[in-house]
Amino acid sequence: MIKSYKLRRHLANGFIYLLLAVLGIIWISPFVYLVMHSFRAEGVTTVAYLIPHEWTIQNYIDLFTGAGGTAQLNFPRWFMNTFVVAIFSCIISTISVLMVSYAFSRLRFKARKKFMNVGMILGMFPGFMTMIAIYYLLKAMGLTQTLVALVICYSCGAGLGFQISKGFFDTIPRALDEAATIDGATKNQIFWRIILPMSKPIVVYTVLTSFIGPWTDFILAKIIMLDSRDNYTVAIGLQLMQDQQFKNTYYKQFLAGSVVVAVPISILFLILQRYYVEGVTGGAVKG
Repeated sequence: MIKSYKLRRHLANGFIYLLLAVLGIIWISPFVYLVMHSFRAEGVTTVAYLIPHEWTIQNYIDLFTGAGGTAQLNFPRWFMNTFVVAIFSCIISTISVLMVSYAFSRLRFKARKKFMNVGMILGMFPGFMTMIAIYYLLKAMGLTQTLVALVICYSCGAGLGFQISKGFFDTIPRALDEAATIDGATKNQIFWRIILPMSKPIVVYTVLTSFIGPWTDFILAKIIMLDSRDNYTVAIGLQLMQDQQFKNTYYKQFLAGSVVVAVPISILFLILQRYYVEGVTGGAVKG
């Protein structure tokens, strides 16, 4: 009986590990193809084999120098546009989310739960439902086709994503607030000098999620920028490389650009991943 149970357990574990290995290979295969063929020298567009016959870094050089006919596709400018938007959006969004989360976690005021419910309901609607309204508001203010418009769009709704941060703040003992209040600290001082220093994981989580957004968003950025190529972000620029006019010429540069876009996000995540995991798990403990 015991041997039969152990055999079934080993078979089940073996099946699970095999399934995970297959899923892992399926998940990582596109990325491996992307990286390998970004160094491919031969051919122009897609090829029927996985491993390139000749290797080169010329695709990356062309991408950043405008050589090889890529001058009309200004990837370095698009990269810097995205980086600037990501930095400012990250700072504003992080401050906004943490302050809203702190207010809902620590302060008790009239209609607090109603506001939380409204925020949760609004967060369930996809963002593209408001894109047309956002565009006309920005047009009325004269902000279309500007990087400022992107910063505003990525930052203004950030406060609605307070649930995880609030859950993390709820795990911090309220006795610390009470002791600080007795010592004469204000709510503002408690937030900046006590709560935030103890909340590095959730701060890192908020920073990462805010920083990633501008690098991956295409629809909203495209609607706002329209045909203003100088203000494109990398998502729009890479899509432009796959346009009928350019895809037969810039396919390898497109692959190189996709790898370059992943670099800042990957570096930031590798540096801060320990805090990121703690932030997610800590915020999920208590809602």
